[in-house]
Amino acid sequence: MFDILIYLFETYAHSESKISVDYDNLKNDLSNIGFKKRDIYNALRWLKNLSSYKKNIISSMNLSCNQISTRIYTKEESFKLNVDCRGFILFLEQLEILTLDTREIIIERIMELDIYELNLEDLKWIILIILFNLPGCEIVYQKLENLLFNFREEIIH
Repeated sequence: MFDILIYLFETYAHSESKISVDYDNLKNDLSNIGFKKRDIYNALRWLKNLSSYKKNIISSMNLSCNQISTRIYTKEESFKLNVDCRGFILFLEQLEILTLDTREIIIERIMELDIYELNLEDLKWIILIILFNLPGCEIVYQKLENLLFNFREEIIH
């Protein structure tokens, strides 16, 4: 399922066509590539559930970043999101890339993934996918994309 989400994001994120193309054709294309039908169904359901935020929550979402809170993770969330992942989420909040609302959406969508534990690289992709699909998050998506892909490691002597 996760591989399908990454494939769809890489294929459609910066193209003229959007993921909301004909689902039957998309299912057939993904199946022809070699993805399993169950994983295709789960990935498309995950994306459909993400799109429900566009209709229900985003209109009431507070996009200002000046709120301060400490997130206490449940046992299940802590298992799926290791210390590095939780630290990265906090880092993005401190950079004002994530708000309290977008953080909660991200955690909820991660908990719906059918994987046992998420590593930091996978988390970065999931956050990109979510921010790309949430209306009103275009600027923070660009900030995160620049942070992740234009990062140059400086050598310090």
